[in-house]
Amino acid sequence: MLPRPNVRPYETIGLLGGSFDPPHQGHVAITKAALTLFQLDRIWWLVTPGNPLKSRQPAPMEDRLAAARRVMDHPRVQITDIETRLETTYTARTLQKLQAMYPKARFVWLMGADNLAQFDHWKDWEWIMQNVPIGVLARPGQRISGRTSKAANIYRHAQLPARAAGLLARAQAPAWCFLNVPMSDASSTAIRAKGAWGRSDT
Repeated sequence: MLPRPNVRPYETIGLLGGSFDPPHQGHVAITKAALTLFQLDRIWWLVTPGNPLKSRQPAPMEDRLAAARRVMDHPRVQITDIETRLETTYTARTLQKLQAMYPKARFVWLMGADNLAQFDHWKDWEWIMQNVPIGVLARPGQRISGRTSKAANIYRHAQLPARAAGLLARAQAPAWCFLNVPMSDASSTAIRAKGAWGRSDT
């Protein structure tokens, strides 16, 4: 296991969860954009044991952690296996435990617009919206589906304008912000399909 992250009081920390199977430049682009635009102190990559919404199981955790450390080398970004340590599978439960462990930290959940498009299928997604600010970064081809999603429509009143993105980390939930940023169109699925990582989906 990796060391448990340390947190300074009132530090703003973005949480980017995913299987990272494999990690790629798209993840790096999201991370760097979020650090700057949301004015975060740090970002943690939460390399998950698995995704309950996917039938395919990811490559071994050790391989994904090692690859993540190679791809994302930044002094304010920490690669973590904390969901394995916490024995959590669902994002809501992970966030509940992190808030209990680090009561003075200010967490922001980060995700691509493709995740916002199907956010209402996540377990306890409304609890997440009500308790943690959310930063959404548009990925190629997913801007419209994210903006018109069920979650976006229900919580339209809680959306911060893009010009106020720097206020998100200190906003009272529910609060979310959608940003269009230049991003890589790299995808883990495409990388696996080319046989460049682990086993193929086919």
